[in-house]
Amino acid sequence: SVPRCYLNKQLATVRVLKGDPAELSCTVSKDNVTGAWFKDGLKLTSMDGVIFEKKGLVHKLIINKAEDIHAGKYRFEGGDVKTEASIFVEDPPQVDKVLLKNLTSVPTVAKAGEGVKLQIPFEGRWPIRAAWLKDRMELGDDTRIRVDKTDTCTTLSISSCDRRDCGDYKVRLKNDSGVLEINLKLVVIDKPQPPEGPIKIVESCANNITIQWKPPKDDGGKPVQRYIVERQQVGRNDWETLGETPRSCTSFTMSKVEEEMSYYFRVRAMNVEGVSDALESGEVKAAGKASPGAPDPPKIISASRDTITISWKAPCKTGASQIMGYIVQKRKKGTVTWLPVTNVPVKDKKLKVTSLKKGIQYEFRVAAVNAAGTGQPSDPSEPAFARDPTKSLGQVQDLKVSSSDSTSVTLTWNKPEVQDGNDVKGYEVEMKPCNSLSWTKCFTLPAESTSCRVQGLEAREKLFLRVRALGDSGPGEALELKACTGAAPVVSPRLLIDDTVKSFLVIKAGNPIRVKIPFEGSPEPVVTWLKDGLPLPSRAAVSTEDGSTQLLLRAAKISDSGTYTVELGDGLGKRQTFSFQVQITDIPQPPGTIRLEENVPNTVTVTWDPSASEQWEKNLYYTVLKRESQKGLWHVLGDLIYNNKFTFTRVVPGRDYYFRVVAKNDLGASDPSETVQPWRIWKKKAEYRVKAQKYRGVNQNQPPKFLVPLKSHVVVTGSECHMSCAVGGHPPPKITWYKDSRDLSRDPNYFCTNDFGVCSLVVLGVTKQDEGEYMVEASNEVGRAFSKAFLAIKGNS
Repeated sequence: SVPRCYLNKQLATVRVLKGDPAELSCTVSKDNVTGAWFKDGLKLTSMDGVIFEKKGLVHKLIINKAEDIHAGKYRFEGGDVKTEASIFVEDPPQVDKVLLKNLTSVPTVAKAGEGVKLQIPFEGRWPIRAAWLKDRMELGDDTRIRVDKTDTCTTLSISSCDRRDCGDYKVRLKNDSGVLEINLKLVVIDKPQPPEGPIKIVESCANNITIQWKPPKDDGGKPVQRYIVERQQVGRNDWETLGETPRSCTSFTMSKVEEEMSYYFRVRAMNVEGVSDALESGEVKAAGKASPGAPDPPKIISASRDTITISWKAPCKTGASQIMGYIVQKRKKGTVTWLPVTNVPVKDKKLKVTSLKKGIQYEFRVAAVNAAGTGQPSDPSEPAFARDPTKSLGQVQDLKVSSSDSTSVTLTWNKPEVQDGNDVKGYEVEMKPCNSLSWTKCFTLPAESTSCRVQGLEAREKLFLRVRALGDSGPGEALELKACTGAAPVVSPRLLIDDTVKSFLVIKAGNPIRVKIPFEGSPEPVVTWLKDGLPLPSRAAVSTEDGSTQLLLRAAKISDSGTYTVELGDGLGKRQTFSFQVQITDIPQPPGTIRLEENVPNTVTVTWDPSASEQWEKNLYYTVLKRESQKGLWHVLGDLIYNNKFTFTRVVPGRDYYFRVVAKNDLGASDPSETVQPWRIWKKKAEYRVKAQKYRGVNQNQPPKFLVPLKSHVVVTGSECHMSCAVGGHPPPKITWYKDSRDLSRDPNYFCTNDFGVCSLVVLGVTKQDEGEYMVEASNEVGRAFSKAFLAIKGNS
């Protein structure tokens, strides 16, 4: 019998991006098998972009560039074998890479009130759904915002933007092949908001008033430059500008005030976009003669059923004269009316207030008196009851631990015995570890609560707890007990990875690398850090405490790029790991030597040695610049160049060119590499052959004559100036150009031509030194002629 052919390897389904290569392959057991390929049930003999290949036992179907027509179910048949698989061609949404880089790397900046239009062209399999999001909320059409979409583009339009529109935007493009999300940033700049109030009167006396405010909550996107302070005298309509303060100063002192005159003040913030609305004060009255300042609040010394004794201290500011006494006032707690305690000032700083109502709470305040009058009153004292002293509360009863676990203890107790109407107002719970001498307050509870749970403890922790009752007479005597938490449950080690832990970090060289990763596990797991599978460098610092571990490298180097791994282990074989990539980047090194070649007539090909930064910077690109003459301005020829070659095609023969190449990445640009010697393509003069006609007896010689004279010019600094004239004469005159009587024939900064009597002078990269009188001389053997003109230079403005 003939051995059967069978499959060693079957076809496998392939998913491929549109435009990428794809391949189906299978392996049979016999070399002499001639197979056939089928697509969607139809036999394939030929197909655009598809190659059928057989190498020994392996049969392949190769697609060089996958397109939509290549998607489908494929089958291979050969001999006794048959195998099939599918090719899925994915065409997710895509956006041009250069456009994507420009949109995401640089924020869009707009001024308040202007319209903003963000447009994203895209490609991909239709239909594509486009959505714009801000702060995770999808944007829809309203009176200011409009979202438009076509088959190839989506646009966000804001008719009149303001500061509310600042923030991070996301464009989400989605089809059945995938999702593309683009992050954009919009910055709207405006004048600042008003300074934050209220305006405080820091000092008010007979000679000056000092006011104070806070910076605005929103500076408009541009730093506040200064504050403008104005005042208005009460009863008048006009505002007077007092002065300005720098942004670092939020107070202002005005010295020109009239005694006992009232004013309004207002402050405006200013940035480069304009001046904010004003923050206005209430009415402020300038003090008269220096009266005393406010004393500190009085202290309660003692109390009985109808008297309360208070004391106080003299104010820090006594005014311009000696204090003669104090005005003492009282009020019932909860009322607003202050009543005098005595009819005359009290000379002592202690007073026993009598004739009070039993059981009522009172507050007191005092004001100092001198020759200028009564000063500002103090703040109120602490409220106090007019009643006889009561005994302090006793200890709580039946204090015990009702339950406990590995991290908490629950206490219960009963109210203390109450005497003489001294009711319990609440409870205070405190704790201290066994090895500590100081108590820490845990809770203050209302009178109805007679239990509490103390949490956040360690497993098997021993500690002391105490509870005391609180009443009007003060805290009662504390009752304490000793407690202990239970054993901690076993928790497998687990890394708590969330959105704050990134899997890819880009760090600028010199900046710190700081990664903090939380974890859990009981008992405490063993933490190990690795870089590229090896121990960390000696510069790295690792700290592990309170359920988190942190890696710190204070000044990153290029060599610190790589894969970092944190590993948790419980000592019993259970492990969990997390890895993340770190890419260290920096401003690129300059490119190498520049070389220039004329491979094609009237072009120059610029090549250069790559920057050393290409070894570690994936997003590196180059910019090529040129200038004409040594004093000209640099102009960009090409940007976003990802190779080491550029061809400049608009070369003017006879001009000198200098070239410069700069390496760039997301962080900035390198120092430039430049050509030292000028590059010039020499202008080939056309050869003309004129057959001389013989004239007899006629003298054709004519002296030079200007058919079109020179004209004066006015040009801008940095531009080119073209001066021209037309000359006749026979023999053809010799042309010589002069500036302020200096011959320009050999000056490389000037380019002279003479085409059949039309004479031109080109001044390259005009500067102020090129200003002056220019003269052209035409001479032959018969005579000479001259023409003059003036060149005036004006600066860029």
